[in-house]
Amino acid sequence: MTIQNTGALTRAAIIAAIYAALTLLLAPISYGEVQIRLSEALTLLPILMPEAMPALFVGCLLANVLGGCTIFDIVFGSLATLLAALCTRRLRARPMLAAAMPVLFNGVIVGAVVHVCYAPAIALPLCMLFVAAGEAVACFVAGPILLRAVRRIPQRLLYAD
Repeated sequence: MTIQNTGALTRAAIIAAIYAALTLLLAPISYGEVQIRLSEALTLLPILMPEAMPALFVGCLLANVLGGCTIFDIVFGSLATLLAALCTRRLRARPMLAAAMPVLFNGVIVGAVVHVCYAPAIALPLCMLFVAAGEAVACFVAGPILLRAVRRIPQRLLYAD
């Protein structure tokens, strides 16, 4: 393994750990019918670094397992984050459109899981709207702040050999 690969693997592990830890730390607002999972701001990191894509999947998977989610939430919620990260990376030249990907995927997929597994009394479109609204806070408010902060880190520190 080269130093460059080791650095990318290390950054990915850190991203996954931050995602899981932040989600669990803010559990009262990270789970449920109405959720603002601030860790989803990290879904904008694929704009800057490709290693963030698998890291977000692993972080979300850990947060969902450790947070006591149903198997459907563990599988489909984690896949929604992975799909969003892949699309965010692909759309990195258009950051606002890239930020919309987690809102779209999580709103639809996680909203459906929330409806089926946790809140069948709440209409499906409303569950999707609630999840998308919380995701929008993470991706359009917290996410750009995070990106600005990461861009200010000197490249020699962020990608140190």
